[in-house]
Amino acid sequence: MATISGAAASGVADTDTDTDTLAANDDGVDETDDLAEAGSTGRSGGTRGESGSAARRGGRRSHESILSVVGQSIGGAITRVRDGVLGRPLASYHLIVTLAVLLTVIGLVMVLSASSVEGYAEDGSAYGKFTQQVVFAALGAILFYVALRLPVRFLRRFAGPAMTLATILLMLVLVPGIGTLSQGARRWFVVAGLSVQPSELAKLALCVWGAHLLASRRRLDASLKELLLPLLPVSALICLLIILEPNLSTTITVAIIVGALLWFAGLPLRVFVSFVIAAVIAAVILAMVAGYRSQRVMSFLGNVDDPQGAGYQARQARYALANGGFWGVGLGQSRAKWNYLPNAHNDFIFAIIGEELGLIGGLIVVALFGLLAYVGFRISRRSVDPFLQLMTSTITVLITAQALINIGYVVGLLPVTGIQLPLLSAGGTSTLTMLVMLGLLASAARHEPEAVVALTVGGEGRVGRLLRLSPPVPFAPSRVDALRRRLSQRDDQRAVPPTRSGDRRRTSPAARGRGSAWKPGDGAWNTAAVNVSAPHPSSWRAPRPGGSAGAPRSSARRSAPTRSNAPAPRSRGYRR
Repeated sequence: MATISGAAASGVADTDTDTDTLAANDDGVDETDDLAEAGSTGRSGGTRGESGSAARRGGRRSHESILSVVGQSIGGAITRVRDGVLGRPLASYHLIVTLAVLLTVIGLVMVLSASSVEGYAEDGSAYGKFTQQVVFAALGAILFYVALRLPVRFLRRFAGPAMTLATILLMLVLVPGIGTLSQGARRWFVVAGLSVQPSELAKLALCVWGAHLLASRRRLDASLKELLLPLLPVSALICLLIILEPNLSTTITVAIIVGALLWFAGLPLRVFVSFVIAAVIAAVILAMVAGYRSQRVMSFLGNVDDPQGAGYQARQARYALANGGFWGVGLGQSRAKWNYLPNAHNDFIFAIIGEELGLIGGLIVVALFGLLAYVGFRISRRSVDPFLQLMTSTITVLITAQALINIGYVVGLLPVTGIQLPLLSAGGTSTLTMLVMLGLLASAARHEPEAVVALTVGGEGRVGRLLRLSPPVPFAPSRVDALRRRLSQRDDQRAVPPTRSGDRRRTSPAARGRGSAWKPGDGAWNTAAVNVSAPHPSSWRAPRPGGSAGAPRSSARRSAPTRSNAPAPRSRGYRR
């Protein structure tokens, strides 16, 4: 019994041990299940996190794709509008006329606003300076129309006498009793109560005469003497006469005109850089000779801190711009024009624009001048007449440079020079000459090859018929130009060594002409491709019933090849 009871006890103990083991095993199973559940939970959480990040990436991709599609659609729309507007044959002409009207109207409105207080204080009338500006703007509009109608041949013939007349006027204005002395300077004539400044007329004459002079000497191997004489001596004489007035700002603009003419005529870079350095040194010397000029420069450099002295105007101009803010204080509500800013209607009218019309108005003005620069260079690139190319590019540089210099010293980026803002500043002669220059640009735009074809085939529109504008004549090189080109090509062929048959003949960049026609700045005057740029008016006829408008008269004329070394056919009217 004792043995059985001991065995039973031992069995019970073993059973208890097995039970404990099973319990321990059960706990292990439970822990394993907990770990498995935790792992599964972690994997599911990670899966949800990855799916969330993937969704966010997909959302970003979708937004980026939408933005790219919208950007492409907007860019395509802008491209279509640009091609639709600028692709028209008379796009340059219409843009020049529109810009001339917009800038003139904005200038008249701002002159009225800026000069009303000062005019009332001086003459008792707020419309005195505005009335004078309107008179000159009306005269400028008439001369704009005259410049639009002038044949290019007549314009080139009149260039020399106009330059001579402008030089004589610059001499006469220095004579006491003839020229009017005002504020220590003798710069004006008074004709019928209107002030005429001959230096502004000299700038216009120099643009036309310089372009005619350099275009008449177009050759691939033009010497340096032919480019500089007599342009440089005449320009130096004009600068000397203007300095004696004295008038440094107009002297700077004359130097800009000469530099633009020489650059687009293909002056060697080394000589051009020397010319620019000499002009800058001369301008610095002239600026430091006169007391008020040196004080302006020193004030700009920060060496003179005198709020009531030489830096007064520049400081007040910045105050006016700051007062205008983003939207401006409103048209006619400027505070600076109440005798806080001297010459607010003239040299510093951009400060009044910024104050009354705000940053938006200032940016609009800058955009208009930028568009004018683009259209001017576009006309120059599309023209085939070297004279028109030189004249339009020089006029464009002049107007753009004057606008940049004026805006630059108003906002404080340049020292004050007194150069006016074209068509916006009060100044009768300046407004008149600028409108004449824009009229010359519009005339050159009508002489673009595509414009000549459109006006020859389709005729003038309603406005053209109302203004009685004559159709432009395609450019045709004169006999002297054709002979000069033939001699130049013959000299180039003799200078090239013979090559083997089948090899390409090696030619210099000058002999190749670097293009089909002359381009501003490259120095090449090749007019070999001019004959095919625009059809001759005699080869077009009016549309017939059942026929197409603008069809050539004969297939032989259309299929006949044009020799590159033959002169272009003469027009029925004048020959340039």
